[in-house]
Amino acid sequence: MAIIIKTPGEVEAMKAAGRLSAMVLREVGAHCKPGVSTLELDEIAETFIREHGGVPAFKGYGGFPGSICASVNEQIIHGIPSKDVVLQGGDIISIDTGAIVDGWVGDNAWTFAVGTVSPQKKRLLEVGEKCMWAGIEAAQVGNRLGDVGHAIQSVAEAAGYGVVREYVGHGIGRNMHEEPNVPNYGRKHRGIEILPGMVLAIEPMINQGTHRTRPMPDGWLVCTRDGKPSVHFEKTVAITPEGPVLLTVEEDHIRPL
Repeated sequence: MAIIIKTPGEVEAMKAAGRLSAMVLREVGAHCKPGVSTLELDEIAETFIREHGGVPAFKGYGGFPGSICASVNEQIIHGIPSKDVVLQGGDIISIDTGAIVDGWVGDNAWTFAVGTVSPQKKRLLEVGEKCMWAGIEAAQVGNRLGDVGHAIQSVAEAAGYGVVREYVGHGIGRNMHEEPNVPNYGRKHRGIEILPGMVLAIEPMINQGTHRTRPMPDGWLVCTRDGKPSVHFEKTVAITPEGPVLLTVEEDHIRPL
């Protein structure tokens, strides 16, 4: 499938889905407290999206049952919301969610601390977010996707962390997943050239231990192979001649906190 370049008007139209996706991520994050189940978080997300005129982008996508992916501690991605998964103080939880507005898709993720977390988890959260911003900064016209991956990988590995290889960022537009794939590792000046009008979901998944992963029997959840915690940060960005423009963002909240 070819890369779908968006016009400036289409990029502008995507901002509504991006804004709502950012709003719901912040809303869910505010409820990530001890004693709350991930199913409750999912219900909060779906209600919020629909009340604000959107459609949950994840619900039913490829058969996924939830409006959010909720992945706790060593869970990397695609955790199915459940009444049996109840947050505890000291957990970290990755929330991945998105909304469809007027046919355009927004997609974003953030890893939230539940109560007070250990210094080791706090550092992982800080580095994971830094990886995302480094990748976004590298998403400049004339660079290549290898520059984005290299920027992310350099920050993560300098901190002693592993970069997940099997799951990557992606193009996005009227479909959740479009070309190209956007790996979170790579070599400078390699890969597809970054062009104006590309819209990319840049989403590093960073493990405290090694990069190795373990798919779980439900066919969705993926965990770290060594059982150490993982974080996931994601923004949808539009590539412009002036630099990358955040689409999954609120005017008064660059971060969903």
